[in-house]
Amino acid sequence: MDKQIPNVLPGITSQMVDTPRLQMHVLSCGPVDGEPVVFIHGNFSSATYYEETMLAMPPRYRCLAPDLRGYGLTEDKLIDAARGARDWSDDLDALFTTLGLGKVHLLGWSLGAGPVLQYLIDHPAKVASITLLDPISPYGFGGTRELDGQSCFPDYAGAGGGVVNPEFVGRIAASDRTDEDPNSPRNIINAFYYKPPFRAAREEDFLSASLLERTGEQKYPGDMVPSANWPNVAPGDFGPINATSPKHFDVSGIVDAMPKPPILWVRGSDDQVVGDASMFDIGTLGKLGFVPGWPGDEVYPPQPMVSQTRAVLEQYAAGGGRYQEHVIQDAAHGPHIEKPSEFNAVLHQFLAQAGAD
Repeated sequence: MDKQIPNVLPGITSQMVDTPRLQMHVLSCGPVDGEPVVFIHGNFSSATYYEETMLAMPPRYRCLAPDLRGYGLTEDKLIDAARGARDWSDDLDALFTTLGLGKVHLLGWSLGAGPVLQYLIDHPAKVASITLLDPISPYGFGGTRELDGQSCFPDYAGAGGGVVNPEFVGRIAASDRTDEDPNSPRNIINAFYYKPPFRAAREEDFLSASLLERTGEQKYPGDMVPSANWPNVAPGDFGPINATSPKHFDVSGIVDAMPKPPILWVRGSDDQVVGDASMFDIGTLGKLGFVPGWPGDEVYPPQPMVSQTRAVLEQYAAGGGRYQEHVIQDAAHGPHIEKPSEFNAVLHQFLAQAGAD
């Protein structure tokens, strides 16, 4: 089936920007000379998910939301997972340089927090503030335990592209828009991005945006290697899920960034995607009996994603930075869509304070 292009809301500009690394699709609004705020989407999404958030921003800000490499309408180039989030960080720096941006406020949602925190490590002097929205753990997704991100196995078995549901991937490739199967993209979005029975007013556009994700062995979810360790598969070296696996990804180094911009951490109280018992984490699924052979909590507990994030942010604060955590009640993985008034109020207040520093 042909991919559908999501509609763009009035007031949002859609453009392709040629950078030295790749051609990037960017949505934007606000004055060209405003303070730049850059919104980075997560996995199985795109810049489209930020349009309402951008339109609600105060007029002092120039809002930009690019589609990351591998997603949306940005040029289709492979993600070298062996570089962790650095392909994305380098893409963003090329984009910012091309657009002539100065210091930027960065917001990263879910997987998108990876490129944002990597950018802070790579270019701390260029960052005015960081907002983390239901962010991936600083130690990646899956395969780790304890607050300091210890690997469950030396080869990081249980993380990476090999543990993504192939039925879901196939339905993305087929542009499946049905709601008859639990694995359909529409049902996954409605069950996990939001707290049911919430349904987004722009459900069709969001689904179209998500279905633009590039699939294939070297794309989403990425390649895999066999493992002697449970669950017998380990991360490969291509694609977004391998890039954010602990084999290649670790952004806990933000604790050493200088200078240290302020960080706002916002999360939904009922998030089942990123949590200390994520329903997408093989440790959680094994413990619940959905994956046979689970070796137990002593070997492979559910990854404490939220607790790992808090531990790193506390180290960040101890090193001279500052952060604040805000939990939005009765919201899941997309609180900026589910509870826009509360999210926007918190974000606007934080940005105003960060801009005054």
